[in-house]
Amino acid sequence: MRLRFPQRNGQVALVKGKTVQQMVKQATVAALILLIMGTVVGRLIAKEKDFIARFDGGIGVIPVSNGAGPVNADGTFPNVRLNVVRGVNPGAGPWRIADLRADIDTDGRIKVRGRGLLLASGNSLGQNANQSVFATLICEAAAPFVEHSTTTVPLEANGDFRIDDTLNTVPLDCPSPVLLIRNTGGVWFAAGIPKFGDD
Repeated sequence: MRLRFPQRNGQVALVKGKTVQQMVKQATVAALILLIMGTVVGRLIAKEKDFIARFDGGIGVIPVSNGAGPVNADGTFPNVRLNVVRGVNPGAGPWRIADLRADIDTDGRIKVRGRGLLLASGNSLGQNANQSVFATLICEAAAPFVEHSTTTVPLEANGDFRIDDTLNTVPLDCPSPVLLIRNTGGVWFAAGIPKFGDD
C-alpha cells in the first residue's frame, strides 16, 4: 500500500493508488446517482399514491328527475320530482359539461379539471351565468350524508375551471363516491363519473 502526501512542489496525494481528485470525482458521481435514483423513486411513489376517489368524465345537471300527473295546459306537470343527489338540490335549468377529471388523495388533497360547464337552456344558453363553483365529495350511499368541500373558484367565460385545494374535512374511506360541482348557493350543476381500477 502506497500512501503519499502533498508536497510543496504541487504533487497530488495518493491514497491506495488513487489521487484525491479521483476520489472526489467518484464521490460526486455516486452522490449524483443517488440523487437521481431518489428523484425517480419519489416520482414512482407519487404516481402510485393512494386515492380516496377518482373521477373521469362529467354529467351536467337536469333539474327534474321526473314529472307525474296529467299535464297542465301550459305544458308543466302538477307533480315534479327534483333531481336531488345525496341531499343536494339541483341548479335551476339544465347545465352541460364537456369534461371533468378529479383525483382526491388520502390526505384530502383534491385536483379537479372541468371544461365547458355552461347553461344548456334559456336565453343565456351557452353562457356561464357569472357563476363560481366548488367541489363536494360525498362518500355515503344513504343518509346521513357528510359533505367534504373545497373553496370556490370562478367559471371562465367558456365554462372551464380548475380546483387545486384540500377538502375542508377528510373521509377515512369512500365506499360510494359522488363528486358534485356546486355554486355559491349550494345547488349542483355537474357531477363526476367515478373511475374504478386502472381504466
